[in-house]
Amino acid sequence: MLDLAYYNFFEAALDGIPVVVTRTGWTGEVGYEIYLRDGSRGVELWNRIMEAGAPYNIRPTGPSDIRRVEAGLLNYGADMTLDHNPYEVGLDRLVELNKDGEFIGRDALRQIKAKGVARKLVGIEIQSDPLDLNETAWPVTSEGARIGTVTSALYSPRLRRNIGYAMVPVAYAGVGTTLQLETPLGPAKATVVTMPFVDPKKEIPKS
Repeated sequence: MLDLAYYNFFEAALDGIPVVVTRTGWTGEVGYEIYLRDGSRGVELWNRIMEAGAPYNIRPTGPSDIRRVEAGLLNYGADMTLDHNPYEVGLDRLVELNKDGEFIGRDALRQIKAKGVARKLVGIEIQSDPLDLNETAWPVTSEGARIGTVTSALYSPRLRRNIGYAMVPVAYAGVGTTLQLETPLGPAKATVVTMPFVDPKKEIPKS
């Protein structure tokens, strides 16, 4: 399995349970994901994995939002929704407007690219005491008016500072721009920075 290249996959059977194993993840670390081909056997697969991992002290856990944000990975529903387009959230590298064949949204995306976007998702460093992961969107303000939203934010022990993402008008999206935020700890200043915060060449997950 360790020979599986980054973003590749293979199909297999684990004790007769058909699965797809991918070299992907949601943390920016070396990761693998297992997808069931038969959803009715989820409990069976879970139990088999936990049994096999028992000698290694395997434990279930949730996603690591700290590593996700450090790595510049977006969370659907928070950092992007159906109201956003790839050019706003920095995913335009995945759009091939000139590929063969038609696809839904091609004309709309061409128009958006030609016109440009009015807002962008940017990386931010927040000057405040350590922040817990935001469970709601925090306002970004200018002269008392709301101009944008903090979509993800938290304290990074690795970087020893608060980091996150904010959706702001393009006029405020330049690196080095100072933003005003409303956080649970009170008003705070933030600075627009480049993303990702860690491992920009993805050397860790590719290793």
